[in-house]
Amino acid sequence: MRKTRLRHQLRALRRLIEANNYSAANELLPKTFSIIDRAAKWGIIHTNAADRYKARLHKRVKALSA
Repeated sequence: MRKTRLRHQLRALRRLIEANNYSAANELLPKTFSIIDRAAKWGIIHTNAADRYKARLHKRVKALSA
């Protein structure tokens, strides 16, 4: 259940990024980061993988604003 929630959240954010919807992606970013952090805490993903996900997603959302 937790792994599925993580994958669905990542998929939702990536779809907003691909649609160039900066405002919606920027609003969804903190919730996504929270789910990523919780997944790392529960051991679903490694902490370094969580940091990598967050860095790459943040970079892509930030690029939309430019």
